[in-house]
Amino acid sequence: MVGGVKGLDDTTSKKVDFYTRQYIDALSPTNYLATNPEVLRETINSGGQNLLKGLNNLLDDLESGDGKQLRVKMTDATAFEVGRNLATTPGKVVYQNELMQLIQYSPSTTEVWRRPLLIIPPWINKFYILDMRENNSFVRWAVGEGHTVFVISWVNPDTAQAACTFDDYLKDGPLAALDAIEQATGEKSINAIGFCLGGTLLASALGYLAAQKDKRIASATFFATMIDFTEPGELEVFIDEQQVSNLEKKMQERGYLEGAEMANTFNLLRANDLIWSFVVNNYLLGKAPFPFDLLYWNSDSTRMPAAMHSFYLRNMYLRNVLRKPGGITLDGVAIDLTKVKTPTYFISTIEDHIAPWKSTYAGAQLFAGETRFVLGGSGHIAGIINPPAAKKYCFWTRDSLAATPQAWFESATQLQGSWWTDWAQWAAPKGQDKVPAREPGSGKLPALEAAPGSYVKVKLAAG
Repeated sequence: MVGGVKGLDDTTSKKVDFYTRQYIDALSPTNYLATNPEVLRETINSGGQNLLKGLNNLLDDLESGDGKQLRVKMTDATAFEVGRNLATTPGKVVYQNELMQLIQYSPSTTEVWRRPLLIIPPWINKFYILDMRENNSFVRWAVGEGHTVFVISWVNPDTAQAACTFDDYLKDGPLAALDAIEQATGEKSINAIGFCLGGTLLASALGYLAAQKDKRIASATFFATMIDFTEPGELEVFIDEQQVSNLEKKMQERGYLEGAEMANTFNLLRANDLIWSFVVNNYLLGKAPFPFDLLYWNSDSTRMPAAMHSFYLRNMYLRNVLRKPGGITLDGVAIDLTKVKTPTYFISTIEDHIAPWKSTYAGAQLFAGETRFVLGGSGHIAGIINPPAAKKYCFWTRDSLAATPQAWFESATQLQGSWWTDWAQWAAPKGQDKVPAREPGSGKLPALEAAPGSYVKVKLAAG
């Protein structure tokens, strides 16, 4: 049914297409049993013990959802702990406010680039996707490349932040970080990276600063970031006026969107991988899920403040006005991305189902400055968290943008390995000259606590 359903409007057709695929995915356990004798063999060999163990696993997952929903366990949560074997790059929290902690990481080189690097992760999940383990941590790698790295660690909001707006995330996020980094290092300008929703906020910050002739962000990198939402991919089926209105009613009752509800939406986009494979493993084979750091992070959900999330859904997804000059106003400033002359680097991934690369390409065309667009292999997470040592995937480059994403791709050069090395070459001159390495807490901002800080460790209550 790919390509649309005859006789239906485009939006309804896309929904039918999507839910048809989910129905097919839902049949996959049955198909699995019909084509693979593993469950039957396990049942015979164990005398049905696998099904009893599977029933216990099912009951445990129902209990973890407080009896209101089934929370399918994806990994052994006891195998990981943030600060112990995840998010272990050494550093200190040097600033905090209601919405974020700012982490400055300890240098691993004797000299560093003069201009600091600020990373703005999405607040839809936790920042340590960029600092998982030593061998796949972008943060640790960037420190090793000579950058003084700062990362925003967003609060896991509750009713206290219900009224926090997109404006608040701008002011208390990147704008507050700019001031804090100047105090910590003495540098008035930085290079910035935004990942996914963090990149959307970074684009908004660039528009805000451009309107005020403020050049403190000297370069901007966007990891899998949507700025133009004309073609938002499969998430579109979950976002229309009726569904947003219903969601707003739920959020108004609690003051926030519950993290598990958001996680379930994203899991549905890859139901075979993130739902049904675990149904088979946990409930039919009766096995415990394998310890997997990425799936632990995926299950470590965050909430969304009601006011902010409503603004984001309506102005980005429904109205798509960030791309329009003056389409949104933040803290009294009309945002016009066409006035932004900051050099930008876009890395998108060819299999991304959350931020489709042709949509991110449209966002890259909005700015007035030098833009480099790079397309990586794999998807939204694996394609971004792809360290050079892994020697995985490939990436495509082209020296300049083309009129359309297809034209860009047809004339792009394919290279093996990680795009990280391409970014490092692009980012090095943006760092200016080298200066002696900076230790967190050595400037005007004292160290408050050790990285990864306390905000990231706040977990959602069961149910």
